[in-house]
Amino acid sequence: MAERDWLADRFEEHRTNLRAVAYRMLGSLAEADDAVQEAWLRLSRSDTSGVENLGGWLTTVVGRVCLDMLRARRSRREESLGAHVPDPIVSPEDGIHPEHEALLADSVGLGLLVVLETLSPAERLAFVLHDMFDVPFDEIGAIVGRSPAAARQLASRARRRVKGAAPIPDADLGRQREVVGAFLAAARGGDFDALLSVLDPDVVLRADAGAVPAGASRVIRGAPAVAEQAFAFAQRLGPFARPALVNGAAGIVAAPGGRPVSVLGFTVRGEKIVEIDILADPGRLRQLDLAVLDD
Repeated sequence: MAERDWLADRFEEHRTNLRAVAYRMLGSLAEADDAVQEAWLRLSRSDTSGVENLGGWLTTVVGRVCLDMLRARRSRREESLGAHVPDPIVSPEDGIHPEHEALLADSVGLGLLVVLETLSPAERLAFVLHDMFDVPFDEIGAIVGRSPAAARQLASRARRRVKGAAPIPDADLGRQREVVGAFLAAARGGDFDALLSVLDPDVVLRADAGAVPAGASRVIRGAPAVAEQAFAFAQRLGPFARPALVNGAAGIVAAPGGRPVSVLGFTVRGEKIVEIDILADPGRLRQLDLAVLDD
């Protein structure tokens, strides 16, 4: 029992980092926790007496688990319709919650996670493990069943796609807040021109409402169409919208009666909103840790 307790203590030392790996791999907080738990089960059943770097060993185990989960998920996603928004990490407006800091290191915004969703499972694993966690290509190759050179190519291909598609937000959080505040004020006031002034002409809105109601999950492109959706949001939920940080960036949580019904993440670049990601799936919202927003 003493040896198992010692092993459990060692695992806890790495849990935060492992959860960060799994969140980047899966874009789902619940699935990330499942992957970390599976890593513990595998550790508890393994002989690790010859393991010199337990953190590295656990990282590769989590990588394998996440790769299997991504492959199983991929066919289901291909059959689904509409938009999918990764799980947002919500913090109070005045700062990122300490428990979320490791998850959001390296500016893991919703925009980046959306692009990672477009990669193949092997590409995503190679990019996340190498570019974000410095795992060597020989270890990555062993996970995906390819040579180190092939693993390097996977990461390079993924890097090009991420660089070309993931918008880099403005670093000034205060300015982000101003732009999102102007967006919300214009939507509440029904000021179409003011809305257009803060929206990039090619802005993309992704709304993920889950399976019900059918057709509610969709992707909308272009400032005029997104402005119309902003008006619809303001009419229904504008009075209940409050500022928050969503994956470390300016965002909004709408919570009538204190019950969150939507989380909006914004990507602001060049002082314009270029992306809006909305999670309105009741089931997934119930799983998010939004208690940090309680007064």
